[in-house]
Amino acid sequence: MKMRGLPGKIGFALSVFALISPAILVFLWMLSLAFKNEVDNTAFPPVFIPNPPTLDNFRAVFEKNNFFHYAWNSIIVSFTATGLALLLGVPAGFGIAKSKASKAAALIMIARVTPGLSYLIPLFLIFQWLGLTGTLTPIIITHLVITVPIVVWVMIGFFEGLPAELEEAALVDGATIWQAFRFVALPLARPGVTVAMILSFIFSWNNFIFGVVLAGRTTRTLPVAVYNVLTFEQISWGPLAAAALLVTAPVLLLTLLMQKEIVAGLTAGGVKGG
Repeated sequence: MKMRGLPGKIGFALSVFALISPAILVFLWMLSLAFKNEVDNTAFPPVFIPNPPTLDNFRAVFEKNNFFHYAWNSIIVSFTATGLALLLGVPAGFGIAKSKASKAAALIMIARVTPGLSYLIPLFLIFQWLGLTGTLTPIIITHLVITVPIVVWVMIGFFEGLPAELEEAALVDGATIWQAFRFVALPLARPGVTVAMILSFIFSWNNFIFGVVLAGRTTRTLPVAVYNVLTFEQISWGPLAAAALLVTAPVLLLTLLMQKEIVAGLTAGGVKGG
């Protein structure tokens, strides 16, 4: 049994390595670009290890771009979009799960897999007619197109996995359906709420297409700020990689700090049916 289990573990480890190695390679190469000067970044054959490492690329990002202002815009948009998605999506997931509304769940899934670009043109025309283009409001609203389906779909799986007897007992004791949701179902589904919150924040933080179309000069988010590093004359690979690292850092740190909660939520059924 041990001999048969060892080849399986080795095969699993090799499969995982094959899947994640391209992402690891890209991330390491981005690190290399961020800490090298432009001469080494354009050298042939390529130079992988910075010699010596430099922080000039990071200084250029902060000096030539209003990086802190863009970061604040991203914080406002991502936290607001995530909070509104939880406020709307958690009760919706409970209602869909308990009423067994499979058609509504399928509709949510369709909304989730539909490319955001499909919503962009009609939403842009609406916001332009309302005079909201160039502000943070349309960006927050359009991010709900991404975050709300994520929250609803994750929470459907969690609420479907909860014992129905607990809620039925609360209803028999005189509680309303809202009280059963608030005091019985919601505390038990806290791991799912955590997973939904993290996933929503990550997708909102990384979104690019809505920001680049709907934002103005002062309301751009960080992914758009990375795009601004590109110039028509040349591509400055060092500042571009440094800006990409700075944008990735908050999401990476959030994932590392919350990994126990993510694993607990996923194993508890947070993405059941996903």
